[in-house]
Amino acid sequence: MNNPVAPDNKPRWMYRFDNYKRAFSLLREAIESMEVRDLTQLEKEGVIQRFEYTWELAWKVIKDYLEHEGVVLDKITPASVLRAALEAKIITQGEVWMQALDARNKMAHVYNLTKFEETIADIQSHYLAVLDDLYMYMLENAIQEWKGK
Repeated sequence: MNNPVAPDNKPRWMYRFDNYKRAFSLLREAIESMEVRDLTQLEKEGVIQRFEYTWELAWKVIKDYLEHEGVVLDKITPASVLRAALEAKIITQGEVWMQALDARNKMAHVYNLTKFEETIADIQSHYLAVLDDLYMYMLENAIQEWKGK
């Protein structure tokens, strides 16, 4: 696939990263609220929803970035993109990313209160950290991209 660029020469991955930044910020805000007070059931459902769309944007910004860097992906699936990102050292905790993928898939299709609570705990204790690592990696690369112009 070619490297799509907008008329302003901003690579596609940077547009996707802009969306990821907003989504990640909202997820982090929700998790920080949990540290201050107990959330209502509705707020917990919001945490799960924010996790789902943040995760979706995460793997897609990785895909776009890899393509921008000239990596040819045989298959475009979240798991294959994560494997390529691990190989390219964009992410470092592959097992946690795969667990987050599994959690995202379960939460999108099954509503089980026990799994729901476990997933929120995992977001707080594991997934937010890897999403933050991705945020920092992409932020550094976005800065470099703009410095190069």
